[in-house]
Amino acid sequence: MKAVLYIGHGTRSKKGADEARAFVARVSERVDVPIQQISFLELTDPSIEEGFRQCVERGATEVTVVPLFLLAAGHIKQDIPHVLESIKEQFPHVSIKVKDPFGVQGMILDAVAELVRETAGSVGIQDQVLIVGRGSSDPDTLADFGLITDGIKERLGITGVSVCYLAAAEPRLQEGLTTVMEKAEGKVIVIPYLLFSGLLIAEVTAEIRKWAKMGREIYHTGILSSHRVIEDIVMERALGR
Repeated sequence: MKAVLYIGHGTRSKKGADEARAFVARVSERVDVPIQQISFLELTDPSIEEGFRQCVERGATEVTVVPLFLLAAGHIKQDIPHVLESIKEQFPHVSIKVKDPFGVQGMILDAVAELVRETAGSVGIQDQVLIVGRGSSDPDTLADFGLITDGIKERLGITGVSVCYLAAAEPRLQEGLTTVMEKAEGKVIVIPYLLFSGLLIAEVTAEIRKWAKMGREIYHTGILSSHRVIEDIVMERALGR
């Protein structure tokens, strides 16, 4: 019997965990697979091991693992494979197929540009966009953000698009936001390149509010999973396409 195991990052934020569960519930309604289960890499229950075990207990003999991760950083390259290797030893009779993270896709960049316009209206050459990544020491991830930045520039038709990070890479959020605010002649639109809410989104929101209180025109697109295209991507992966 087939199963899908979705793997989220995990968070200490109840709101973020609830958003991830609600997201998977919406996707599950569109996926015709008898067993579907959410799990988390860290900080939130159930763990990957427990989620996989629940699939097996419900009769799963084939499990498609769908990571809910935007880019292939250390969690995708090391942490999740390490956990799955242990699981394979425990359940050698179960077939496991692991899907890739989302990666840099045109349809995601289209969705991001759409979120920008929905949030801030039309965007002009005088405006600035700041992409906020989770952050990673992995050079491939940093290169991906270069592609993302170029893709957003192209879709919005502006040159004022830059990136900063919440951890593990420079510039950090405060520096990146200050730089953008200092050179912006128009509005500033902040794009948290994150799937769900959590402590990281709260940090971004707090910094934006500081500038808004000073009377600056600054907008916040919110999380990426609010756009339908993210559901579409996960659904396709869950169905093995």
